[in-house]
Amino acid sequence: MTIEVKTPELPESVADGTLLEWRVSVGQSVRRDDNLVEIETDKVVLEIPAPESGTIRKILKPNGENVTSGDVLAVLEESTAIAPAPESQTAQQQGIAETAAMPMSPAVKKLIADNNLDPHQISGSGKAGRIIKQDVLAYLAGASGPESASGNNSGPPHPQAGSMPAIPQPEDLADDGRMEKRVPMTRLRTRIAERLVQSQQTTATLTTFNEIDMQPILSLREKYQEQFIRKHDVKLGFMSFFVKACTEALKYYPVLNASVDGSDIIYHGFYDIGIAVGSPRGLVVPILRNTDTLSFGEIEKTIRDFSARAQDGKLALDELDGGTFSITNGGIFGSMLSTPVINPPQSAILGMHNILQRAVVEQGEIVARPMMYLALSYDHRIIDGREAIRFLVKIKQSLENPATMLLAL
Repeated sequence: MTIEVKTPELPESVADGTLLEWRVSVGQSVRRDDNLVEIETDKVVLEIPAPESGTIRKILKPNGENVTSGDVLAVLEESTAIAPAPESQTAQQQGIAETAAMPMSPAVKKLIADNNLDPHQISGSGKAGRIIKQDVLAYLAGASGPESASGNNSGPPHPQAGSMPAIPQPEDLADDGRMEKRVPMTRLRTRIAERLVQSQQTTATLTTFNEIDMQPILSLREKYQEQFIRKHDVKLGFMSFFVKACTEALKYYPVLNASVDGSDIIYHGFYDIGIAVGSPRGLVVPILRNTDTLSFGEIEKTIRDFSARAQDGKLALDELDGGTFSITNGGIFGSMLSTPVINPPQSAILGMHNILQRAVVEQGEIVARPMMYLALSYDHRIIDGREAIRFLVKIKQSLENPATMLLAL
């Protein structure tokens, strides 16, 4: 029986995708769930698995072609008996089998196999030591460990193989001082550019600032970190406090949770907060749904999962759709102050920054405190300065006295 391999149903916000690279060829035998091809959309890279075990009879769409929902990509002849590997394997076959058993994405496994690498010699920087594409590329480039793969702020991260053109490194352009390199934008980068221009052209953006004393949160984390890890198997970070503080402030000032649709204002009775996450392909914003119902542990676990899967290109399309408010943290890269850009159709976004010891005055005395600047960009068409300022002050009050969030005060 023949089976058509089709493009999965794409959400309304994603019109089409581009075939990046076929991982199989005509006549090749595949097993169910083997990765056949990657499709790049303007949000994520989708891996299309084999629906059943069988043999590839036709490939109907070549690399680089645009496809839409339901397009037939290939024809698979189903087979219920794919011959197992013989017991007496060669060393190379055994290595391939061991690689297949390790917790890695199909794309990473293929990259390792194509370069005849031993995965045990590659340091994984993903969740629980998982090997991601950056690690393999760093290894191929001669890097010695996960610090080189993760970038450690010394330069842009290595791109994911097959998902974007190589980003020129300084050494690539330093031969004679006059070298240039032209690379096409990925679909994600193109979409980011479109949305940034859209935001600037369609919103009346203003930004208001404030600062917070992070000592209460730092003290709370230090006191309860070990207990939190034992119970939730994840560290208590800063983002859960900010998500909770924003959620409480949105309840007080619902217009910041609203969006503009033509001449109407749509007020949302739920709290879906987007968390900006950096990935090798660019910035993505997965959505924390119903944050008013999530515990601190659930928020931290979900964000950790988002971050790990963003690095490996594994975020699902529905995890990137929607959102009523966003948070972005430039502080992890060392930013002291910036003005975040609103993510339409949302009407506001909070920018976090780095924490620095600064001199402040308390009760007439100059003392050092760990301070952070906050920036709130908002659409002045529907949000007045009064609401925006009060909203940011409410966040400041919650973070400087975190017990009020726990007691719903």
